[in-house]
Formats: sequence, structure tokens, C-alpha cells
Amino acid sequence: MEHISQGKKVWRRFRRSKLAVFGMIVLIFFVLLSIFAPFLTDHDPNRSNLRNRNLPPSREHLFGTDDMGRDVFARTLYGGRISLTVGLVSVGISLGIGVVLGAVAGFFGGLADTIIMRIADVFYSFPFMILAITISSIFGPSIYNTMIILGVLSWPSSARLLRAEFLKLKQTDFSLAAATIGAGPARVMFRHILPNAVSPLLVSATLGVASAILSEAGLSFLGLGVPPPAPSWGNMLNRARPLHILATMPWMWLPPGIAIFVVVLSINFVGDGLRDALDPRQVMD
Repeated sequence: MEHISQGKKVWRRFRRSKLAVFGMIVLIFFVLLSIFAPFLTDHDPNRSNLRNRNLPPSREHLFGTDDMGRDVFARTLYGGRISLTVGLVSVGISLGIGVVLGAVAGFFGGLADTIIMRIADVFYSFPFMILAITISSIFGPSIYNTMIILGVLSWPSSARLLRAEFLKLKQTDFSLAAATIGAGPARVMFRHILPNAVSPLLVSATLGVASAILSEAGLSFLGLGVPPPAPSWGNMLNRARPLHILATMPWMWLPPGIAIFVVVLSINFVGDGLRDALDPRQVMD
């Protein structure tokens, strides 16, 4: 019988979900649009031209121009770079903190577990967006502040998830055997247990990117996220808040709004597909 690697099994399960594959294709498409933005438009996303302000879509400006005369198509492409980067980096920060604290809490238990989980409870006791808005107001709007704030505030979910996996896996034969032959706690935690606990963490991270993009959009919409003139999908929506723009100039808010909707929906599709593909109860045909 042909041996099939675990990676191939996961891919076979993943591609069974048409929505997950569609979501992955859409995500790749948006990432490529953001990467190759300089080759897709000749317009500078930050260059104002008041003579061309509030122009509707045309051959020269595919998505029209905003109230500062900037090309909306160019700002949508370049805004994708910032919004997607904020999502990925903030999740990376969240995972970095959550993996370490969750592993320590689950592996050692006792006082360490109690302290870390009570700190997580403190974070959970405050509404996420209210806390993010408060901290952003104190430190000021900045792309770096936004990534750090979203990452630091999001670690409790990944820490709790990993703690639960460590509590289960630290009693298994392979981790007990590693400790018996002299492996130190750090080696047992990160060399033997963590690779077996990473599956649910991947699903959580995927969905966390979608949440971070929405949070960045919300902060930028309030003027507390990515500061102008740098474009992000959130602060593009912020520029379109006046009622007359919403009613008569849809080209200013539809592109970033649709981009956020499609990307977040696609990430959720991919997350659902990963959850099913990494489920150990799934059986290959």
C-alpha cells in the first residue's frame, strides 16, 4: 500500500471543501494585487490633486477619486498591503505571547497556571474594542501601535487553546518517555508536545487574521488606527463618513468596503476548511 504523508492527507481533506479552496484562491488573488500594486497602477496613492477631486470612475481613474483628488483604485491596492500586514503581524504577536504563556500554564500547572489564566481573565473582562480604542487614544494612531495593540490584546484566546492541548498531551506516552530519558522541560514542551498541539492553533490563527483586519478597519474608521495619508481599507472608509459622500459618491467607500468583506469572508472559509482538514476524526477514503 502506498504511504501517504500527513500533509497530503490534510490537503486532500482541505480541497474537498469547495468554499475553502475558493477562499484560498481569493486570498492569494488579493495578496498578489497588493504585492504587485506598483505594476497595476501608475498613480501615487498619497498624491493629492484638488483639480481632480470627487471624480466618478473613468478610464483614467478606474474607481474614481476621493475628496483630495487621490486615485481610489491605487489607494485600494496599496491599502490592502497595510490591512493584510496588520492582520498577519498582529496575529504573529498574539501567537508569540500565547504560545509561550499557554505552554507554560499547561505544562507546569499549579501557581504558574493560576497566575497566567487569571491575567487572561483580566483581559477577557474588558470589551476588546473599548480597550483597543482606549489604548490607541493614549499612544496615538500609528500602524505599529495598531499591530502591537491588536496583538497584545488577542493573546488570551491562543494561550487558553494551547493550555488545553498541553494539559491533554503532557500525559501521553511520548511526552512521558521523553521526560524519562532526560529531556528538559523546554525540550519536552517545544520539541515533543507543541508540534502535536499546533493544529487547532493554526485554525485559530487563520480566523484571528480576519478578526485583526476587522479590528484595524474599526480603529482606522474612528481615526485611531493607521493614520493618513497612508491608505488602509479602514481609513478609506473613514474618509467616506459624510452623508453626502455615502449618498452620492459610492465609489469612495464601496471598493474598500467590498475588499474587507470579501477578504474576511474568504479567511473564514479557509479557517473552516482547515478545521475540518486537521480534525483527527476525519477518515480518508
